Amino acid sequence: MNDFKISMKAARVNSELTAKQAAQSIGRTEKTLLNWENAVTPVNAHDFYKLCDLYKIDPDYVAVPIVNTKNNIFLQ
Repeated sequence: MNDFKISMKAARVNSELTAKQAAQSIGRTEKTLLNWENAVTPVNAHDFYKLCDLYKIDPDYVAVPIVNTKNNIFLQ
């Protein structure tokens, strides 16, 4: 595993996709994708891997916030 990671948003931007384009490509709404990128809601593994495939990036290079619903905080 690698120590260098970029955000989900950076991976999308580097792929030259808008949030709407990326979301439509995996069958989700733009709002859902933005919620994942902004750590509002957690992304499930299946959708995360679909995004990594779409962005052509190894999942090990993408940082995903971890949601702690008990305290309503997000950990990187």
